[in-house]
Amino acid sequence: MSLLEARRLKKSYGSHVAVSDVSFSLLAGEVLGLLGPNGAGKSTTMMMLAGLLAPDAGEVILGGLPFDGRNRDGRRRLGVVPQDFAIYPDLNAIENLQFFGRLYGLHGRELTARCDEVLERIGLVESAKRASGGYSGGMKRRLNFGVALMHRPSVLILDEPTVGVDPQSRSHLLDCVRDQARNGVGVIYASHYMEEVQSICQRVAIVDHGRVLACDSISNLLKGLAADLILYVDDVERAAAAVAGLARVGTGSDGLPALILSSGDSSNSDAANERTDIGERLRTILDRIHATGAKVLRVETQQTNLERLFLDLTGNRLRD
Repeated sequence: MSLLEARRLKKSYGSHVAVSDVSFSLLAGEVLGLLGPNGAGKSTTMMMLAGLLAPDAGEVILGGLPFDGRNRDGRRRLGVVPQDFAIYPDLNAIENLQFFGRLYGLHGRELTARCDEVLERIGLVESAKRASGGYSGGMKRRLNFGVALMHRPSVLILDEPTVGVDPQSRSHLLDCVRDQARNGVGVIYASHYMEEVQSICQRVAIVDHGRVLACDSISNLLKGLAADLILYVDDVERAAAAVAGLARVGTGSDGLPALILSSGDSSNSDAANERTDIGERLRTILDRIHATGAKVLRVETQQTNLERLFLDLTGNRLRD
């Protein structure tokens, strides 16, 4: 059974539809990446999942039961790490952790022991008695994360938990997320860092214009996205005419004109049969280019990755 489900969530602000139809589920021990451009409805979706915003339609299911943000027992099952710091800068790490621990019903020895455990896990033992307002960005992020762990939630909702941090803090936070998942906690991980999502998430939901465009394991999502071979030649126009149907004109990683050979491009007449071997096609292309007198300067490979899939689904247009 899923720990958390979003079922056809909808939310509007006046005439603006922020979320029009979002559905996905989260399993115990799973890290689910939530990706979307700015304005895609990602933050609104996370606020509804956390019980901070009531949906106009649809529902959130937590532990098999409908979840209402006013339900205190339901909220205790969630740990939320917002993008903005949710810590008190005048308090030190111990005081911050104990304050939020008390809000979730921890007291006495249990509170002290849990605070010690979390301080150790987030790597702030030595700085525990310093006012958190003087912490570095990475230390504040780790404390922000630690606050959400105090009450041992079964679901973590993380909104850009590593933004603006140093590589060491980022690595430590990612290890913390993996550690929570190993202990059966379900994690929703929203980030713009594609390499993080690809390394830490088992599944990914890509949201745009208030809808889920894709939701599957990363391997399945990338399965249909073929790697490209990029051929730089000294005369692109002449070479392109010779290899029409086998390769297309595009740009390489440095922005220069190039010929693009995609192993998954079945729109061209010579590539319609999916069993066509890309090696044979490449040999044919090289022979044809050589026959024109043009020269191949170099060949590069553009590997499949999550960022490429994301841009294919959501487009290259800049978002505010």
